[in-house]
Amino acid sequence: MDRAEVGRRGEAVAARFYQKQGCLLVAHNYSQLVGEIDLILREPDGTLVFCEVKTRQPDSLTTPAEAVTPAKQRRILRTAQLYLQHTNQSDQPMRFDVAEVTPLDSGRWMVHIIKGAFTA
Repeated sequence: MDRAEVGRRGEAVAARFYQKQGCLLVAHNYSQLVGEIDLILREPDGTLVFCEVKTRQPDSLTTPAEAVTPAKQRRILRTAQLYLQHTNQSDQPMRFDVAEVTPLDSGRWMVHIIKGAFTA
């Protein structure tokens, strides 16, 4: 499995994880010129969740969340702002999460959600 495929599968695993928690997947790979948001979800209480998914091998020297640099956070924030404007949801409660996804030798995936990993 190449790196792109691992990333796609990681995003799908993270989306299923959120859906099992009762979230609705609103958008996947929402893209604007300023950036992309991997997952946009709505929690049962109405909170919009903008999630950056990072998939890494277990032997990686860095944690997946470390790859969400301040520059990456700024791109996500700008893209989320555009999403909110385009969908007339600027007044909605929101949160920015990072999903750390790791494939395991057993064929299963480990998912760790960092809720509120960064703020607007």
